[in-house]
Amino acid sequence: MAERSTAAVDVADTSGEEPLTAKAGRATDDGAKAEKVSGKEKDTARTDEKGAQATDSKPPELHSGHKLARRYRLEECVTRLDGFSSWRAVDEKLRRAVGVHVLPADHPRARPVLSAARASALLGDPRFVQVLDAVEDSDLVYVVHEWLPDATELATVLANGPLEPHDAYQLVSQVSQAMTAAHREGLAHLRLTPSSVLRTESGQYRIRGLAVMAALRGITCEHPQRTDTEAIGALLYAALTQRWPYENDAYGLAGLPKGVGLIAPDQVRAGVHRGLSELAMRALVNDGATASRQEPPCTTPEELAKAVAAMPRIRPPETAFSTPPPYQRTGYQQGSYGQPATRNGQPAGVTQPVVAPPPPLQSRTGKALKWSVSALLIAALGLGSWQLADTLLKREGDQDAPGNSQSAGGAAKKPTGKPIKIEDGAEYYPDGQPQHPEQARATYDGDPSTFWRSKSFLEGPDLNPAYKKGVGLVYDLGSEQQVSTASIGLRYGGNHTTVTLYAAHSLSPSEPLSSMRELGTAKTSGTTVKVSLKSPTKARYVVVWMTAMPYSEADPESYSKAGYKQGVTEVSFTG
Repeated sequence: MAERSTAAVDVADTSGEEPLTAKAGRATDDGAKAEKVSGKEKDTARTDEKGAQATDSKPPELHSGHKLARRYRLEECVTRLDGFSSWRAVDEKLRRAVGVHVLPADHPRARPVLSAARASALLGDPRFVQVLDAVEDSDLVYVVHEWLPDATELATVLANGPLEPHDAYQLVSQVSQAMTAAHREGLAHLRLTPSSVLRTESGQYRIRGLAVMAALRGITCEHPQRTDTEAIGALLYAALTQRWPYENDAYGLAGLPKGVGLIAPDQVRAGVHRGLSELAMRALVNDGATASRQEPPCTTPEELAKAVAAMPRIRPPETAFSTPPPYQRTGYQQGSYGQPATRNGQPAGVTQPVVAPPPPLQSRTGKALKWSVSALLIAALGLGSWQLADTLLKREGDQDAPGNSQSAGGAAKKPTGKPIKIEDGAEYYPDGQPQHPEQARATYDGDPSTFWRSKSFLEGPDLNPAYKKGVGLVYDLGSEQQVSTASIGLRYGGNHTTVTLYAAHSLSPSEPLSSMRELGTAKTSGTTVKVSLKSPTKARYVVVWMTAMPYSEADPESYSKAGYKQGVTEVSFTG
């Protein structure tokens, strides 16, 4: 089973038919929803014929503490509905939180859910929440997905007010590009709502439930691209106005007034960015009608992404710095501290002006002192210059002597070429999105046939920092060691791999790179790379950080799909 995909965290409702823009019911902790809806889908999205039979399947009898595959321990049930349940769980093998959807094996939607999870897993796009496992085990079917505790639903973000133009621009840009990539692989979402889009602490948007959410709800659609495009338009509309672009209230947002129809966002709220307002209308009115100002409608995510790219870039707001108030003397400094405010209705007394002290060192003694200090400084500078020149001359004359391994100024020693033993290692992922942490130990076990590898990415060889700034590993050398070179064996060759070394403060996988000291960098198109430091540096924890990886075909041995990726076989350091 491939380990990458989006997570299905929205769940089926209790009705037989479900429109795309249905009224929201209660939300669960991981975004799963049980919605009460009415009406028909305007874009032919509908539940399958077996949807009415879903409730006939008895939900599995599960409880907190139950383990699936002797690995996933169920912690809290966040949804129990329509014959299946959703849980917050713990992956005891990797010691991290995950989400799990569980269905009976005889549930009419069990097979479609498994098929959707396995199909979307092959996409491997980091802009989607990842599916970690999809298994049929005797009488149960379950899908395991990422749990993102640091991410916030768009519905929750909008509860505090509409987004700034730059944030709304980023939302429609990232979501439309992500869905363009999904539709190129034949995958649709069909349930894009403010509850299925998450914003991380870094400001990136991630989509959950690709294909799987529709399978759980039994939704099919004759025009999936048009449906998803309209949904993105509704998200942008809500982000600009804090209103849902339909008459019904949904996802904590008030709908439009009844009977007025769909009106442009800049007519709903003052100050809305005109270009984004027109873009939302072009995505919403995409059934052949003419959008505002005669632009053609956007009927696919790709058309919408191109329209966003054609807009003038919206810059983020500049940070406003308030001018501090002018300094004012306190009553104590003005000599009125402790005095009565008035006396017989008159001011207690006029504050005596503070007499400025005379300029310092203006007396005869002060002038003599200044000249003495100046003479001492000149003498000290001359003596220091002479000593510095003498030291440099000695160093130049002795730099080839065998015993001179350290300069007079205390610089690092010359490289010794002595191997440094790696005591411990781990994967380094400061964005909270690991690749394969369990494989990190294979990079220093002395066996070149074992390796750690990254996931496959769609863009490269230089990774797009908007979605993934890099991948890497961090090593513990046991104690502070003098490091001069690092040799790294790579699994895939090609144009090209870029590796940078950093001196870290701990073995933490989340320590920010900005707090580290850069040691050196190297670039290669082969299967080995050697990073040589300009001068040996002492460090205990060293990060190997890759920001560019070559394109490689599918690797059946490691269950890796084609894409821009890299693997590390062995890492070694020398002093």
